[in-house]
Amino acid sequence: MTEIALAADFAIIVVVATVVGIIARQLNQPTIIAYIATGVILGPVVFGVVSHDDPLVEVMAELGLGFLLFLLGMKMRFSDIQDILRPITNVAIGQTVLQTALAFLVAWWLGFEQTEVLVIALATVFGATPVIVKVLTDKDEITSLPGKIDVGVLIVQDIYLVIILALFAADTLDGGAEIASTLGVIFVMMAFIAIFSIASSRYILPRLFRQIANNKDVFLIVAIAWAFLFIAIAEGFDLSVEVGAFLAGISLAQLPYSKELEDRVTPITDFFILIFFASIGLQIEGVSSLFAYWQEALIASAVLMVGNFWIMFYLIDREGFDVETSFLGSINMVQVSEFSLVVGGLALAQGHIDADVLGYLTLMALLTMSISTYIITYNRRIFSIVEPWFDRFTSDAAVDAGVDAYEDHVVAIGFDEVTQYALPVLESEYDEVVVVDRRNEAVEAIEAAERYDFVFGDVRHTEVRKAVNLSAARFVLSSTVEPDVNRAILDELDEETVAFVEAEYIDDARDLYERGADYVIMSTYLAAEQLSYYLETYVDDRDAFEEAIEGDLRRIERGGSPDAAEDREPFIEDGGADDG
Repeated sequence: MTEIALAADFAIIVVVATVVGIIARQLNQPTIIAYIATGVILGPVVFGVVSHDDPLVEVMAELGLGFLLFLLGMKMRFSDIQDILRPITNVAIGQTVLQTALAFLVAWWLGFEQTEVLVIALATVFGATPVIVKVLTDKDEITSLPGKIDVGVLIVQDIYLVIILALFAADTLDGGAEIASTLGVIFVMMAFIAIFSIASSRYILPRLFRQIANNKDVFLIVAIAWAFLFIAIAEGFDLSVEVGAFLAGISLAQLPYSKELEDRVTPITDFFILIFFASIGLQIEGVSSLFAYWQEALIASAVLMVGNFWIMFYLIDREGFDVETSFLGSINMVQVSEFSLVVGGLALAQGHIDADVLGYLTLMALLTMSISTYIITYNRRIFSIVEPWFDRFTSDAAVDAGVDAYEDHVVAIGFDEVTQYALPVLESEYDEVVVVDRRNEAVEAIEAAERYDFVFGDVRHTEVRKAVNLSAARFVLSSTVEPDVNRAILDELDEETVAFVEAEYIDDARDLYERGADYVIMSTYLAAEQLSYYLETYVDDRDAFEEAIEGDLRRIERGGSPDAAEDREPFIEDGGADDG
């Protein structure tokens, strides 16, 4: 095959993947599905214009898998889950064992051969990390308690995945002794590389990146070079590219620069991932392979989605988390991951399965990832529908504990610039003030102030609202601009409760007033009004202006709030707004 033909095949994949990707985004589907569909369209299943044996495609696909594991390693920040590490580990281990057993039983019941059953069971245990992380991030739920649980479980799954990939990359797996020997060698060699990874993250990388942090180009090049260094070390130990890339990502993840590195590496990774998942579709030999087990794929998808939910729900609930957290953390993890195709592709290359079984795994992944995208998007709406039935899992002690804690108190949603200035005023008028926030920096600020009670969590969660006894509060101050959150708060309040909530847009403000808000904070208009007041004072009376500024500075220093002009009406009045 000529160099021009190789480049042409590569260009065709990129162009078609771009078009299909745009269509997938319009349908709110993950782009991974578009990439797999690209391979199916261009491969033997439909048009057969691109071959999986194309050397350029093979190299780019291998790099795609390596960069995918590198990026996953960079997401593995131990500090993100250290506060709930023990229950997450328990959940992850139980989930791996139980879901593998369920997948094994389903594949065996469907009539697959012994080796195929083993491959299918090992391949279908993973959650779809890109899908889950992307949708939860878009919903601003990745740092919520269910989000942290899911991310923690995915991290443990990533480690398990690397072991499975290394296992399937071995030359032979002919018997139990051979498998045990291969695993032993893998663990020993991974331990050596992991020790080097951890040591370098403490003693080498911080000094290196401090020197180059200001040079953006060198910053990225060094990160990529670090990945290839570990890839070379892994290959020197006869391990797969994925093992080295993953451990390289872990060492970089512990640095304070990891977020920026992740942002810079992600576009490169996305490009290589495009080729890798397209190559998965190219490996399917035809329509007959993709749909050879279509009935089995439908049955397995339904059973595994339901079974995975109840396994996760049982494990999370057993660790003492509330019902809402258990439900959301479980329903986010019901899909068969794209990594089932990674494992399936390697198993096919090693001759453990045929193309029909890879088609079965592909069809399951496409079905479950498509459905779960919508499930994750509307997870809270689903919970609100089934909540009455799931309330049977809530113990009376858990419910009563929050209700008796506070009464006739102030609840502040969020601890930011708005609430920090308002809380001293509210504290002087009411007996108790409790703050709800889910950010670690807010916890530190509250602990440093030593003035208010604090509940860590997301006010969307029913159990968090119960913990602060929101319905019995006398005054509620919400600094979130998310309309659905403020609607949920207002719907739960008593008519006598005073509620100040925040909005970003005029239409949202009108809606909140109709729902019973006493005042809707619109920071942009308040700032504009205050600026207008200062300018008028500056022009009319320079001495009065200087006195106002000095007074504001004194109040800021002692944590108070600057005075607003008392003779002006709010920009938005109760029940309406000035469109001007």
